[in-house]
Amino acid sequence: MNIREKSESIEKYIFSPIACLSSETKGRERKEEKCSVRTEFQRDRDRIIHCKSFRRLKHKTQVFLSPEGDHYRTRLTHTLEVAQIARTVARALRLNEDLTEAVSLAHDLGHTPFGHAGERALNSIVPGGFRHYEQSLRVVDRLEKNGKGLNLTYETRNGIVCHTTGKQADTVEGRIVRIADRIAYINHDIDDAIRAGVISEGALSKEVTDILGNSTSERINTLVLSLIENTEGEDLKMNEKIQEVFDRLHKFMFAAVYSNDYAKREEKKVPDLISFLYEYFVKHPDAMPDENKRTANTDGVERAVCDYLAGMTDRYAIEQFKKLFVPNSWVGYR
Repeated sequence: MNIREKSESIEKYIFSPIACLSSETKGRERKEEKCSVRTEFQRDRDRIIHCKSFRRLKHKTQVFLSPEGDHYRTRLTHTLEVAQIARTVARALRLNEDLTEAVSLAHDLGHTPFGHAGERALNSIVPGGFRHYEQSLRVVDRLEKNGKGLNLTYETRNGIVCHTTGKQADTVEGRIVRIADRIAYINHDIDDAIRAGVISEGALSKEVTDILGNSTSERINTLVLSLIENTEGEDLKMNEKIQEVFDRLHKFMFAAVYSNDYAKREEKKVPDLISFLYEYFVKHPDAMPDENKRTANTDGVERAVCDYLAGMTDRYAIEQFKKLFVPNSWVGYR
């Protein structure tokens, strides 16, 4: 037995009966020779970490647009926090941590610049609409590696496209990521909102602090422990009271932070910026990078422009806008 086969054998021995075994994956769209060291889900994780889209997450907005300060979350730090929470749950429930981590690390690869403001802007102008979870799947299937894609396993791809709304993932590991994503962003957005002065330390209700905790770490710990302790088989669930308070906290964050005029004042500029860039590149597809021009030839110009804009970081989108629409200072000849 090689190292991978030994790892697969250990999985069968220690994992829960409901876990997704690496040796029983439904496979990849293009068959490949298996690695002698890593399981199939380990290979998925490694491909995701090393791809360009993953690196670009460090310059994409999580909640606050272009914040001044080094400690605000970005789409990358959010992704890492989701992976940490999801792995903790998966390990406690004796599920496949590698699959859970792979889905977590890839779930936002297709997210736009400027957070959900950018997603809404693209959704309003792209034919057929735009949803970041579908774009994340497109990134790993079609856009990475110069159009070859990462050729991930079915289970990882399924978890990516099912991580937010609609149909649940086929695997318990994939379903854990959906819950971990919500636990991560609500609690970490509270931390960033307090840091930004959007809400105060005392803004959370006494019910929230009494039941979930007074700090970010306490609240995450309460939610994660409740999920682990109350899950029965494939039925992932928290204590009823904790779930109720968590849902109320979610509603509070939408009212106090996600819809806050002060916190979101710069987002009002995003639709016009995205619209101007979209219209320009649809009319001038040759101005896009070669990889996007190739997509235009196979999938159409509008699809290629959507891919190009969705892949931009915040600062790159702003630089492109300035380059195309803001006049440079004129320097006369001497």
